[in-house]
Amino acid sequence: MLKPRDIYSQVTALTTGVIKSGLCDAQNFPSIVTLPHNMTEIGVANKDYSIFLKSITYAEMYQAALEKKIYNIKMIDGALLTLLYRFSNDRIVAHRLSYFPAPDLIAFQNEPELYAEDELYVDILDRRIVTVPIRFDFDDDDAVRCPLEHPISHLTLGQYKNCRIPVSSALTPYQFISFIITNFYHSANSKSDLQEFKDKFDESIFPEERELIHINTPIYRN
Repeated sequence: MLKPRDIYSQVTALTTGVIKSGLCDAQNFPSIVTLPHNMTEIGVANKDYSIFLKSITYAEMYQAALEKKIYNIKMIDGALLTLLYRFSNDRIVAHRLSYFPAPDLIAFQNEPELYAEDELYVDILDRRIVTVPIRFDFDDDDAVRCPLEHPISHLTLGQYKNCRIPVSSALTPYQFISFIITNFYHSANSKSDLQEFKDKFDESIFPEERELIHINTPIYRN
């Protein structure tokens, strides 16, 4: 069973790996904090995550997170990765894993000659690209979870309030960060310096959600 210290160690190692890969522009290493009622939180120290819940435009939210450094990793294209986990008595009860791309890529697209030779920037320079925020949430609160309407673990695309695509389990930091890098920062010649972690959380998907299109977290071969 994955415990808070395991998650903290993963985020620390993965942050170092992203730095080594050259994909990281800035970073905040994780903190682990003991809260009342046997709660433990792994996130970034002394940051107010409520900004992500406010009724403001995406550009305003992104700018506030950028200025207040509410992120674990800032990628080379300005995208922000945030990882927040909460445990109760060493059992995961919530996580919010977010990929917030820069609202626009004009700074890159207006000076393509600076980036055109680097394969990592090929998609960034493509003016057809539309940036889409991605968030994997996990909430095992009895008052919140509801089959089909509010899956315990789910994927939200584009900040749509009622977009909750069921996910089979909570995601580990490695599963989340490797998903982002593989899908948004991959090139033919790129290589990852990420340390692999084959741990996983127990399944949490409701049976009726398996009848919908859903996402399965990895099943690792021995």
